[in-house]
Amino acid sequence: MSNTDWLYFQPYISQLEGEGKVTRTFRRLDPERQEAIFNAIMEEATEKGPASLNIKEIARRAGVSVGSLYQYFPNRDGLLDFAVDLCTRATIAMFQEYKPMMAAMPLKDAMSAYLMGGLEWGQAAMGLVRFFGRAAYQGDPDLAVRVVRPVATVMRETMQEILTQAQARGEIRPEVDIAAAARALNALMISIGDSQLLPYLNNYFQVSDEIMPFERVAEALLDLIQHGIAAEAK
Repeated sequence: MSNTDWLYFQPYISQLEGEGKVTRTFRRLDPERQEAIFNAIMEEATEKGPASLNIKEIARRAGVSVGSLYQYFPNRDGLLDFAVDLCTRATIAMFQEYKPMMAAMPLKDAMSAYLMGGLEWGQAAMGLVRFFGRAAYQGDPDLAVRVVRPVATVMRETMQEILTQAQARGEIRPEVDIAAAARALNALMISIGDSQLLPYLNNYFQVSDEIMPFERVAEALLDLIQHGIAAEAK
């Protein structure tokens, strides 16, 4: 993640400080150190599981002392609470920010932006993506409630708003069930996108390989969507 990308998280770090989930000392660190600590927590939680965090290992990964971590967080459990809340709030806010812009685009352009923009963001934040992938695909009940459901809900709502606005513009046939279509298309987009961010899923979904580039599959997907629900040309 670039320094510019990490700056996006700063307002949410301030919110979490106000809630007592991280200290002012952490907020005053330089962004590179903040990001290193966040990534270390994400990596440890992804590899060991949220219930098995090793604070010494987090300190080693981040290049800080254990004592420093206790200056940044109220307790051991606070490390994961902070990281979970930070990634959830920032991800939800990102979708809410871009939702109106994507909904205003022509349908195919909006679908492309939803898929390719999500991939670009995910590739820049792989630590977060791997953690979310563990939460989503391995079924931790606490993370399902705290991370997966709220993020998945805003993704589905974004897709539904895109389709709602496209139907209002006459791009989608009036009889299409938008609420149901949004769920189907969102699930399809997630599976296609996640296959490129989490390679073990591509082994199952077989979206792309050495003879089938992802771009070709993405274009076919967009055409399927366009022709499947689009209104007839006048």
